[in-house]
Amino acid sequence: MVMRPCQYPIATLLPHRPPMVLLDKVTGYDDNSLIAEVTITQASLFLGPQGVPGHVGIEYMAQACGAYAGAQALDSGDSVKIGLLLGTRDYRVMVPYFRRGDRLLIAVAMVFRDEPVAAFACSITIGGKIAAEAQLKVYQAGDDWLRLGHGGK
Repeated sequence: MVMRPCQYPIATLLPHRPPMVLLDKVTGYDDNSLIAEVTITQASLFLGPQGVPGHVGIEYMAQACGAYAGAQALDSGDSVKIGLLLGTRDYRVMVPYFRRGDRLLIAVAMVFRDEPVAAFACSITIGGKIAAEAQLKVYQAGDDWLRLGHGGK
């Protein structure tokens, strides 16, 4: 399937507020996958003297999974819902830091879905080289989550 360009700004796809929206944009998505990007700049959250620590990549991946769910929801006329990272068994990061000027492409592809839980194969590439990989398990909260007082205004 050919990915279609994303018409939605990243802030509309995630239920986060700045500064916790870490991705710059979604470059494309389809029914099962999404590609997002972020460029590491002086303004990047978590930036230290050597760059953004490699372990932050798991949050980039989680936000890309959330952006996928947000795009699917908006496409079908639904609202964006809160998602939670349940975890991963194997986050492999090949770089200690994402350095200033690095353009990260974050790819996520659904492997399994049993509402409200899903698993995504995720990768981060920099200049065509794999910088991190993981399979994330995520949970998408339904309206009952909000009724129980979680995620209120």
